[in-house]
Amino acid sequence: MEINGVKIDDTFAEAFPIKVSRVLITAITERWAVEAAREATGFGTSVIMCPAEAGIECIVPAEETPDGRPGVYIMICNMGWKNLEASLLARIGQCVLTAPTTAVFNGLPGAEKQFDTGKKLSYFADGYQCDLERYGRQLCKIPIMEGDFYTEQTLGAVDGIAGGNFYILAQNQAAALTAAEAAVDEIRRKKGTITPFPGGVVASGSKVGSKYKFLKASTNAAFCPSLREDGVCVLPEEVTAGYEIVVNGVSREAIEDSMRAGIKAACRVPGVLKITAANFEGKLGPHHFHLHKILE
Repeated sequence: MEINGVKIDDTFAEAFPIKVSRVLITAITERWAVEAAREATGFGTSVIMCPAEAGIECIVPAEETPDGRPGVYIMICNMGWKNLEASLLARIGQCVLTAPTTAVFNGLPGAEKQFDTGKKLSYFADGYQCDLERYGRQLCKIPIMEGDFYTEQTLGAVDGIAGGNFYILAQNQAAALTAAEAAVDEIRRKKGTITPFPGGVVASGSKVGSKYKFLKASTNAAFCPSLREDGVCVLPEEVTAGYEIVVNGVSREAIEDSMRAGIKAACRVPGVLKITAANFEGKLGPHHFHLHKILE
């Protein structure tokens, strides 16, 4: 299979189950909603070492939010419910409550799993908190220095998937990075997924395991161009650089939609030679995203 002359490998991306919460942050301006979202999703690239995987899903206009202000959807992901609940409380409490003019709403109100994160956060008010109904939602009001902070009492979560991915292989670093940026831009127009790595792009794609027992992941040597002379790199001679795009989402369908959009965008960039994906013989997880099937 080829798209715009770019070869699409007949392979699959291997992904794993994860718990996902979706949160809407609003603020007086888009700037402050984005600032809070960035803080709340920091140090959230991979559960290899981060306490959670997190990222900005999309920016939404005022007419699409409960309080009629600009908003940003974020996702926070953890391997278990308990850790996810702790991550929500810590990240919203330390990074959103502290940000000027923000409010928090449940991004998955219909989910079966609901955490009382807002209710717990309200204890910061030291007894001056109160519950109220507004915008058709059950909120907590917390008095703060600038006025009042509002948060929905509960935040929903679902069983999601982490690690959907594709590799962009190119003639040079500039082409690979331009294509990766184009892919991320397209994915961020979608709803239901995040690209948790810096700017949505992974420079250091990893493999499962290591020769060192204390590491559970290490550099994907087969895709490192500088290891070609060592006989380890499997990349074609004309490929000198590559990047990985990792996609987490609330559903398989959402991830497939984002992968499809991202791959097509990358294939429009001159200098891109091949799209492939990372899999590890079932060592990572049970979810397989076959590139040809997605693109058909």
